[in-house]
Amino acid sequence: MQITKFGHSCLLVEDADARILIDPGNFSDGFQGVTGLTAVLVTHQHPDHLDMAALPALLAANPDARLITDPETAGKLVAGGVEAVAASAGDAFDVGTPVTVHGRDHAVIHRELPVIPNASFLIGGRLYHPGDALHVPDVPVEVLALPAAAPWMAVKEAIDFHRAVGAAHAFPIHDAVIAPVAVGAYFGRFETMGPSGATWQVPVSGTPFEL
Repeated sequence: MQITKFGHSCLLVEDADARILIDPGNFSDGFQGVTGLTAVLVTHQHPDHLDMAALPALLAANPDARLITDPETAGKLVAGGVEAVAASAGDAFDVGTPVTVHGRDHAVIHRELPVIPNASFLIGGRLYHPGDALHVPDVPVEVLALPAAAPWMAVKEAIDFHRAVGAAHAFPIHDAVIAPVAVGAYFGRFETMGPSGATWQVPVSGTPFEL
């Protein structure tokens, strides 16, 4: 499996016959020129995970890609004339490699704000991208894309999430909101406080790495 991170939560995953782009949002850059996609997976509707301004050109450049997202986002896209497939917990897709869907809700930001849907994806039976949620799947996870910072979570919750998932390898996503001077403080905790024996990697944006 080869992974390229384009900043924040956007990943290009190449596995078997699949080229999958996850969460092409407006905090990410470099995904706009990607072609040959078999799928675009969107965990939820927030613009840092789905850049509606960039989406038409991305889909036009990738006519064979299936756009798969949570039911509410899919409904909005279809109403706007964009073909999309709704994905709920328990669903499974084959887009060149298996993709299974887990979880249901976005993490709570505040009790006074409505909770929107969020679809977490397990790709190739190995890589888990939770989107904006800390849902622990009921299946083994080898590689975890770990949310690092957000208005809906704390460092202690990210550490406990990694431990609960039990992934042997993790790397950060949802990290564009961390001030550059604070990155080491966050990542240092994740590197030293994950599950026993787990490895931690910080990808270079736009540079592929193998797992």
